[in-house]
Amino acid sequence: MASRSTGVPALRCLVVVLLAATEASAASRHRRLVPAVFVLGDSTVDVGNNNHLNISAAGRANYPHYGVDFPGSSVPTGRFSNGLNTADLLALGLGFTRSPPAYLSLTTDKAIRSHMYRGGINFASGGSGLSDGTGRSLFGEVIPMSQQLEYLSGVVKYMTKLSGAKKTRSLLGKSIFVISVGSNDMFEYSASRGDDYAFLSGLVTTYKRYITALYEMGARKLSVISIPPLGCLPSQRLRRLQQLGTQGCFDPLNDLSLRSYPMLAAMLEELAHELPGMAYSLADAYAMVSFVFQNPRTQAWSFTELEAACCGGGPFGAAYPCNETAPLCGDRDGHLFWDANHPTQAVSLIAAQTIFAGNRTFVNPINVRDLALLVL
Repeated sequence: MASRSTGVPALRCLVVVLLAATEASAASRHRRLVPAVFVLGDSTVDVGNNNHLNISAAGRANYPHYGVDFPGSSVPTGRFSNGLNTADLLALGLGFTRSPPAYLSLTTDKAIRSHMYRGGINFASGGSGLSDGTGRSLFGEVIPMSQQLEYLSGVVKYMTKLSGAKKTRSLLGKSIFVISVGSNDMFEYSASRGDDYAFLSGLVTTYKRYITALYEMGARKLSVISIPPLGCLPSQRLRRLQQLGTQGCFDPLNDLSLRSYPMLAAMLEELAHELPGMAYSLADAYAMVSFVFQNPRTQAWSFTELEAACCGGGPFGAAYPCNETAPLCGDRDGHLFWDANHPTQAVSLIAAQTIFAGNRTFVNPINVRDLALLVL
């Protein structure tokens, strides 16, 4: 597995950050730090859009055991988690009582109008990617980033019609736009690799085009979550076992994940200079997850299972899917992975707290709390 060295000083920093962030998040619930949160991306931040699509069971999460620990109810919501995901927890940190709802669940103009002013909307779709074709052959109908932006554009036009351009621009300019995408593009590319640099360059170029489109709609504050070490997912550990007959992370995919970060960082820095008033917070998901692998037990968490999924069957809990008949672990907070490809709520909490209040070891050039408070 490709890795970055964070060391003991970083451990102390992250523990302090997490403990402080917990208090900060609780305090911030008394006031919203931004008027709204808009979410785009894939299954890491999908809160139920895929429930409304013609899609295979592998591309949905609206059946047990998904949602078994969801606060207040164990009814599956469409989140690819045992409970809340990173988008939910970031919204809580920013002062909202609940995460922005799935766009496709808002079936009337009144519902859209209510949420776009009162907290935002989530456009993310599990299985989707930066490329329009990503996910379709595996899952069926997904909402690629291009379509997510079209949906957002329609909402912005509706807001402008109701409230005028000035008020709409003001609301969008003060809101946070959370983006977590790219992993599915990488999964599909890794199945038949070609020129890695050309692939990554194309991916980042497409990403740049979408962020520019967001800016042109009125977005100014972007929270971008990079790609984690995908090769260490249970599904990819199983892939290595099946292909190589050895255990461990699937290194080729980790190498791609690792190489994507500096290219994404350079693109965002370049855009921030090109687009007046644009500000961003880039979370280094590779560094964050690697840190937990290297430090499974701290003051803030204790993980006893770093390789196998909590829900699923066969080697690494990844050979058979998570569903109502699948084996389910008892200690969900002790597992890094919920199913073959997604983290547990416990890991999403660590991610959200670090994205919200972390230092430059993991979040650059500023964290989301500072981004929210930034006056542009």
